Amino acid sequence: MKGTALKEKVMERIIIFDTTLRDGEQSPGVGFTVREKLEIARQLERLGVDVLEAGFPASSSGDFEAVRQIAREIKGPVIAALARAVPSDIKKAAEALKEAKRGRIHVFIATSPIHMKYKLRKDPEEVLRLAREAVKMAKEYCQEVEFSPEDASRSDPSFLYEIISAVLEEGAGIVNIPDTVGYSVPEEFGSLIRNIMKNVPTIKEATLSVHCHNDLGMATANSLSAIKNGARQIECTVNGIGERAGNASLEEVVMALKTRRDFFGFSTNINTSEIYRTSQLVSRLAGMPVQPNKAIVGKNAFRHAAGIHQDGVLKEAATYEIMSPSSIGLEREELVLGKLSGRHAFKERLKKLGFDLNALQLEAAFKAFKELADKKKEIFDEDLVFIVEEQTLQIPQIYSLEYIHIVTGNQVLPTATVKIRKEEKIFQEAACGDGPIDAAYRAIDRVVGLKVKLVDYSIRSVTGGKDALGEVMVKVQKEESMVTGRGISTDIIEASAKAYVNAINRLIYREKVRGKGVK
Repeated sequence: MKGTALKEKVMERIIIFDTTLRDGEQSPGVGFTVREKLEIARQLERLGVDVLEAGFPASSSGDFEAVRQIAREIKGPVIAALARAVPSDIKKAAEALKEAKRGRIHVFIATSPIHMKYKLRKDPEEVLRLAREAVKMAKEYCQEVEFSPEDASRSDPSFLYEIISAVLEEGAGIVNIPDTVGYSVPEEFGSLIRNIMKNVPTIKEATLSVHCHNDLGMATANSLSAIKNGARQIECTVNGIGERAGNASLEEVVMALKTRRDFFGFSTNINTSEIYRTSQLVSRLAGMPVQPNKAIVGKNAFRHAAGIHQDGVLKEAATYEIMSPSSIGLEREELVLGKLSGRHAFKERLKKLGFDLNALQLEAAFKAFKELADKKKEIFDEDLVFIVEEQTLQIPQIYSLEYIHIVTGNQVLPTATVKIRKEEKIFQEAACGDGPIDAAYRAIDRVVGLKVKLVDYSIRSVTGGKDALGEVMVKVQKEESMVTGRGISTDIIEASAKAYVNAINRLIYREKVRGKGVK
């Protein structure tokens, strides 16, 4: 162009609204503690989300406390709190957000005929009135107010236009269109967004958002279709977790926009190199392993098995990889640390991985590292991540596993002997079972004396090799409480016992502090 430098086109930015801590926590069996929510919130801040929906303050004292602490400590993203179109909900949300640098009250009420008739038992006129009043009230407490007509994709379009116009008049700055039950398909959902833009002229003065569920596997596709038709905020969760089949996956939406900028023409504020670490953190704390073939963050996302594919990637990665592993922060760098490594090298490596530990946490993590280094010839980054998170995110250890001995074989009745510490006391029990792990769990049950039900058990290798670090996740239930426990060891039976003891500690902790503002 005759000496004229080409200027990169400035792309309009899509707002990423993360609801992992609110809708994501509604996944069956998932229940984050306040401390875990804070840890995820800090990572979401590093990730660069624009809006962080911290919880539903009116739903429980635990959620209120989590929103309050996140609002106090996290200053990068907008902190949102969910509220029904009910005055008490709105007051709770406002109180929880009081210390936020920039807060947002997110008000919702159902608008579909089936929801209004059977759930709300209200007619459209009353729903319209309640929506108006709720937004007006929320606006008195908070500068930013978002409104969601629940089950919008099954609502009557004319009523949808009317209620959107009404809440905009009352001061809502963001209107979110939820596909609450994942019923819509991309062409249809895109048309819904396009018609809202056409029939509600004042929507151009606000931000139009979408919140898609994945019941038919189209949450990401519906969200992207909405962007093409006028939506500028996408509500999503890390790993796509959430109610039933989950929500639109943050990493899928973000990487689709980044990889296909030529098609969509939009950008985001997300630091994509933090995606993989965020995914792993949420997976571990939620107790929900990421499926191997999950787009972007699955174990197989950047693996090539076919000979033709391997040959192509070796010659030129772009032949079969449309994005690089490093673009999401997936580095295959081997950690050159072992049992002779000192604290300084250990500390520097943790800093590179993004951990900033205080002196006590560093000492505990270093001790655990040394113990593992005596068992493993090679230590990897993944090993360190687990060590650090096990040291820094633990709930109070009421019980701890001191010793486990197993006798098993195909001609022997499996028997387990365990020693469990509770404060200064040591308890020892033995039990038989259908296998070594069942026997260990029965022995632990005898020590703790709790009637719990093992709902789920899963095991995976964290690192490669014969001495791989194994991670066991269990879900246990006691009456209405269901919690996840996890244990890590090079010995899978020891990891299984640790996971079970961890779950029991969580149950005790939850019951103990339920009335003290912690969930």
